[in-house]
Amino acid sequence: MNPLQAPHSVALVTGASRGIGAAIARRLAGDGHAVAVNYASNQAEAQQVVDDITAAGGRAFAVQADVSDPEAARRMFDTVEAQLGPVTVLINNAGVMPSGLPRLADTDDATFDRLLAINVKGSFNTMREASRRMGAGGRIVNFSTSVIGLGLPGYSVYAATKAAMETMTHILAKELRGRNITVNAVAPGPTATALFLDGKTPEQIEHLSKMAPLERLGRPEDIAAVVSMLAGPDGAWINGQTIRANGGIV
Repeated sequence: MNPLQAPHSVALVTGASRGIGAAIARRLAGDGHAVAVNYASNQAEAQQVVDDITAAGGRAFAVQADVSDPEAARRMFDTVEAQLGPVTVLINNAGVMPSGLPRLADTDDATFDRLLAINVKGSFNTMREASRRMGAGGRIVNFSTSVIGLGLPGYSVYAATKAAMETMTHILAKELRGRNITVNAVAPGPTATALFLDGKTPEQIEHLSKMAPLERLGRPEDIAAVVSMLAGPDGAWINGQTIRANGGIV
């Protein structure tokens, strides 16, 4: 446990049953936060994250909610407060990427609506709850993507949802003036998760892994380390920013 971490810090990590979200939940628990592991449908995987945290001496529980539903988001915050106490750190990691990476002209309405509902509305719902409930010292960390800078074909709608997150991050930080709550975003580059690898050929994965000067894909733990900094004492003076964690790819 990090002795500098507030003893009653409660972190809510959305989409934390696997991938980057699971790595963040484990890292924050190791930093001394009590962690609410949110999941939409992967209960067994979420419980495994909780079990890993508690086995290492941390405090955690799993909470189911579809963050795209505003009432579900509200109930999630109520449940976390009842189990662990008020949320002091919100990590908006939940998100989806279209399988097959269709170009804009080939993106159907259902895919477009799902991306907007989860990637934008879901984070909006939790940011709204956090903005109403958080006290001084609170931290909100949203997720963008370095694809905004890369501009790769097939990512038009996905990148647009993340550009919306960067805009809301910047403005919400200003709207919370005087409350000592920071709002930032992390923009990963290609990271070896199931979400990223889904629908890509081995050739595409190899090409993307060599694009960054460090010549590898990111690891979930790389991204969790950046989130840990923003959520901890060393991130207190960073506000309204988007940090590209991508190995120098853009």
